[in-house]
Amino acid sequence: MKKFLIGLVSLIVIAFVGLQIADKVVKGGDEYFVQVTTDGQRVEEKDDSGNNYVDYKYSLPGYDKDGNKKELDFNANKDRPLRREAFLKVTWNKKKGVTSYEEVQQKDLPKKAADKLGV
Repeated sequence: MKKFLIGLVSLIVIAFVGLQIADKVVKGGDEYFVQVTTDGQRVEEKDDSGNNYVDYKYSLPGYDKDGNKKELDFNANKDRPLRREAFLKVTWNKKKGVTSYEEVQQKDLPKKAADKLGV
């Protein structure tokens, strides 16, 4: 019975660690938190079909949950700038740079990142 419980606990721990690693792989990188403080730089370009489109380039300081800073460069593929003062959770990958972002509420920011962002 004792061996069974040890085996079961070991299996649960291994599964938990595996899920944490898989979650990081699926997300594609590390999470940073930024606050949009500018309207971004408007960039007009053409796609492969010759159609015009607009991007907005941003270069903002981001902070991870431990308060470590990283300068993040990314484009917002929208026809308008991102909302000023919005908080974003940005996924950054060592090889690809910023791979995604999503707006989050101020209350959802990790404390150390919020402190560094001045909120």
